[in-house]
Amino acid sequence: MTDQSSTLYAKLLGETAPIRWQELQPFFARGALLWVEGGEDLVAIAEAVASNDQARVAELMARGLLGKLEDARAEELLARDPQLWAVVVAPWVLVQERATPASVH
Repeated sequence: MTDQSSTLYAKLLGETAPIRWQELQPFFARGALLWVEGGEDLVAIAEAVASNDQARVAELMARGLLGKLEDARAEELLARDPQLWAVVVAPWVLVQERATPASVH
């Protein structure tokens, strides 16, 4: 990681925050939401988008790890209202469901 990319990563990390689906719905309506699969580093993917790393973004999209949020997932998010995290990389809002740790009994 170069100094420039680590600075961008730190900036994006500081701008990443929890959010409710209800707050994201206007962005979904505009087609501005990108979904990041749960096992991936949201900030690292936001960094690839922000730095216009076309090869990395194309790879993530081809592997189904990054993509426009589909209607079916939006309906499911509305029904479940899970904890989400988001970061803005204009004109996009990247969003990811926060993993819920399994309870130990």
